[in-house]
Amino acid sequence: MSTTSPDNVNAVFKAYDVRGTVPDQLDEDFARATGRAYVEVLGATSIVIGYDMRPSSPDLAGAFADGATSSGADVTMIGLASTDQLYFASGHLGLPGAMFTASHNPAQYNGIKMCRAYAQPVGLDSGLADIRDLVVKGASPTTARPGSISSHDVLQAYAAHLLSLAPVSGRKLKVVVDAGNGMAGHTAPAVFERLADQVELVPMYFDLDGTFPNHEANPIEAANLVDLQKRVLAEQADIGLAFDGDADRCFLVDERGQGVSPSTLTALIAARELEKEPGGTIIHNLITSRSVPEIVTERGGKPVRTRVGHSFIKETMAETDAIFGGEHSGHFYFRDFWRADSGMLAALHALAALAGTDRSLSALLAEYERYPMSGEINSEVADQAAVVAELEATYGGRDDVEVDHLDGLSVASADWAFNVRASNTEPLLRLNAEGKDSTTMAAIRDEVLSIIRGAR
Repeated sequence: MSTTSPDNVNAVFKAYDVRGTVPDQLDEDFARATGRAYVEVLGATSIVIGYDMRPSSPDLAGAFADGATSSGADVTMIGLASTDQLYFASGHLGLPGAMFTASHNPAQYNGIKMCRAYAQPVGLDSGLADIRDLVVKGASPTTARPGSISSHDVLQAYAAHLLSLAPVSGRKLKVVVDAGNGMAGHTAPAVFERLADQVELVPMYFDLDGTFPNHEANPIEAANLVDLQKRVLAEQADIGLAFDGDADRCFLVDERGQGVSPSTLTALIAARELEKEPGGTIIHNLITSRSVPEIVTERGGKPVRTRVGHSFIKETMAETDAIFGGEHSGHFYFRDFWRADSGMLAALHALAALAGTDRSLSALLAEYERYPMSGEINSEVADQAAVVAELEATYGGRDDVEVDHLDGLSVASADWAFNVRASNTEPLLRLNAEGKDSTTMAAIRDEVLSIIRGAR
């Protein structure tokens, strides 16, 4: 089957990006056709392209560039990059951009994240569906004048910009960074060499290797944090940082070797941003802890809740002029960074907050971590809608709960809350639960899971 056949194209174009296996789903023909369609749909005359360390990425990016130039667009190649480095280039240069990465997916995958100029998102409802349809149609180039390809290194400008947004000063910190053989191994040296007087860096898995020889570059999975946790303890470090494959997500480990909830980091960064702009709006998605809107309100800000997914976060940030947005998946969005997400900028906020106090990370974060959370629990369910309906029937009639359908089913009482959402691509239901204490959280988690899994 051709990679540009309707069945394959429809399979790999997701809600926010393109993702598939190489070479059966993504190959150079597919990338070339997508580059041509991207330029046609956006009406772009110039674009910027970056790619990650996966073995297939350079050739796919080159084919995409060929397709773009065949439709008359000039292409600026920034070479190896993290996804937030590509977003920086898009904002800094004022160009639409394409990033070749499959983020945290295994080595056989690759993908394309596309944006408009100034890192504005391209999702299914904002151009991605049109690009998909044009790839299927197989449109020919519409110009007789091909564009040009040039190279431009933005790494140092990227590092300087991030540090201008979150300068680190105060006591010296010992910091362990696990790049997971992903693109943080490219960006972290550029950032931390500017902090040599402030940070003693302990690097882990900085060698760029898209086969991920040490562990998957997916820090949301606890197993992939084990090496970092051990190293933080062995080094008696102040903090550990773990990045995913394309380094747009960051997870923290405290000095005790304990993982830090992304909701806790969201609350910390929100508090810092509200110090700079009192009364500002903060976006949080519906599976972040209820501690986030509580803390935002207490600090004089305005919390706004949104669906899960970067296109919803970015759209709501633009509508509300929000100064910051956080997702429980470890994505953090900054108005000063063109509303794009940056794992490295989130990490710098954590380092700046920690360096500015004599407290340990666990002590610093204690005020932001109020409610135990289950983390996301996936269950394979054949009839997702029927199970969600059963859950609503079970809980919806209670006087002491509130129910809403912003994204899946959310149910909240004074002592606990949970959200159940269906996967867009797999027969899975995703459960996130929290409670006023560990016992309450475990009880509601297990009760809901018994209903979900009893239906299988």
